Amino acid sequence: MNQLAHRIYIISLVLVTVLVFGLLAFYGAGYYTTGIAERHFHEQNELLKPTGLIGHGLGIIGSVFMLIGVFSYMARKRIRRFSRIGKLKYWLEFHIFLCTLGPILVLFHTSFKFGGLVAVSFWSMVAVVISGVIGRFIYLQIPRTIEGREMSLNDLNTMETGLFSDLKNQLNINSGILIGMNEALQQGTATKEMNYLVRIVRRFIFERKLVNQFRRELKSQKLKGKNLRKAVRIFKTKIILNRRIAWLSSMQNFLRYWHVAHLPFALIMLVIMIVHIVVALLFGYKWIF
Repeated sequence: MNQLAHRIYIISLVLVTVLVFGLLAFYGAGYYTTGIAERHFHEQNELLKPTGLIGHGLGIIGSVFMLIGVFSYMARKRIRRFSRIGKLKYWLEFHIFLCTLGPILVLFHTSFKFGGLVAVSFWSMVAVVISGVIGRFIYLQIPRTIEGREMSLNDLNTMETGLFSDLKNQLNINSGILIGMNEALQQGTATKEMNYLVRIVRRFIFERKLVNQFRRELKSQKLKGKNLRKAVRIFKTKIILNRRIAWLSSMQNFLRYWHVAHLPFALIMLVIMIVHIVVALLFGYKWIF
């Protein structure tokens, strides 16, 4: 899958998720905003209540999506037989898609009523989604090859040096500008902050200011047009690599801790979801079957 096809693929997944949420919210707005005690008399109650035709169906489809999303990714990641079927990053993206769309459908299945044992499963599901977003951020900070293999510190240093050479040799950027930017980057990396979240936010703000400063420096050297855009793009790539080099060890440790937190919530959610399904079947709620 080339870069354009991959971008279309990601945009399509996002659009499907947003569209499904928007359509369900629009269609059931009147019902979902009605008080719980009064919903029994609402004209859409037989369709949208948790045991209704649409409401029940959303729960089933959402649960199936989550099961497929979890176990297909686990199989691709852990079973050697599946290791050559597609790139791991694409499986991860599809896992995120199904495990985002599935909870959305389950949310509308509950008709926004949470109580009893199901509430534990629902809030575990919320915790899984939130931790998944955090995990995705951490995952993106660990540089990987196109096949999804983690890159070593030596690989990153070699790439960063190559980018510096591209700016100097291909675009003839003044050495003084490059040295100044490189020193600023090193100073930014050396900045310590006890609160890691504050450090991350400050780092992104610092990087944005540095890119703007670099652009101004290049314009003062009469660089413009295509070469200016290319130089800024290369410098942004260098900044990202520099950040990932600085954060590599920390992010690898965070990812290990994240797995410890993410997995229990997922297991709690799945176990209670299965119990909920079994109880529903025992009480005769079989949807259209």
